[in-house]
Amino acid sequence: MSIAYINIGSNMGNRAALIEQVVAHIELLCQSVAMRSPFIESEPWGFDSPHPFLNLGIAIESHFEPIALLHELLKIEKSICSASHRDENGNYIDRMIDIDIIAIDNIVIDTPQLQLPHPRMHLRNFVLIPMQHLNPTWVHPILNKSIGQLLNELK
Repeated sequence: MSIAYINIGSNMGNRAALIEQVVAHIELLCQSVAMRSPFIESEPWGFDSPHPFLNLGIAIESHFEPIALLHELLKIEKSICSASHRDENGNYIDRMIDIDIIAIDNIVIDTPQLQLPHPRMHLRNFVLIPMQHLNPTWVHPILNKSIGQLLNELK
């Protein structure tokens, strides 16, 4: 068993209800109860929108290999909203649901399908703040920095 750290975000529709729906699907998938961070609201990252995001971080025991977990999470995401997260130019856009694997234990993966830890986690307070609630002692295995250090650098 591994501990998967997952960030779930939404900036369209009933954001909290959509996120809760995703958490229920992930708990059923992993046959485990997720530890949850508090919800955090943030401005869109990487694009302009008047719609703020609501984000939640979870930590959950998973028996899935990382790529298999990614595929299962993408299925959950598509079951809720099949719309793309990017426009025709490849830019980020508003979305009903977004599920990202942030880390799995201290595993490092760098493939075209999946990069772990998430390659931009250290640039996003809506990822780092929930991660600090879930596992404040976690150390980024590539940057060799704690969540607290990453948060301080972001400020």
